[in-house]
Amino acid sequence: MKAPRGYRHRTRKLLKKHVRERGAVPKLSVILREYKVGDKVTIKIDPSFHYAMPHRRYHGLTGTVVGRRGRAYIVEVYLGKKKKTLFVTPEHLRPASP
Repeated sequence: MKAPRGYRHRTRKLLKKHVRERGAVPKLSVILREYKVGDKVTIKIDPSFHYAMPHRRYHGLTGTVVGRRGRAYIVEVYLGKKKKTLFVTPEHLRPASP
């Protein structure tokens, strides 16, 4: 039987929460944080939220907020020399360290 090639394949270690974080709702300060256009953000995928979850290849990358679409943010990320546009909810975003 062939190995599955789903959206989350090979993410057993990457998208795993610490044992004491499992089942816990993240801090409200993370979910309710507002980002402005031009803010630098780091993509840190929270596996407990499936809606607007970016692909695992973008985990840990830093991008720029370009706009909003509903509750999600439009984030531009460079993958090599290519510019990618992602639609990501705030649960998967953190402010980038200066």
